[in-house]
Amino acid sequence: MANIKSAIKNIRKTHARALRNKQIKSRLKTFSKKVDVAYAAGDNDALASASKNFISALDKAAKSGIVHANKVARHKIRCAQLLAK
Repeated sequence: MANIKSAIKNIRKTHARALRNKQIKSRLKTFSKKVDVAYAAGDNDALASASKNFISALDKAAKSGIVHANKVARHKIRCAQLLAK
């Protein structure tokens, strides 16, 4: 355990950030699953809505640096391809 005040504070900050990042990544996985379920069901309205939410969440995660930009681009293209089918 750290003894210096600034090191203790950095540990707290790191822990809080890790929890926030984990929450956001988990949310992205949930949105991805909703897109897959909507596509498998063949429901175009639900697919469009799920894709919109997923892409929005991806953009927000990329803006804050939680997810790599290439991963965001890959998933956005995948959603567009599913919508086009």
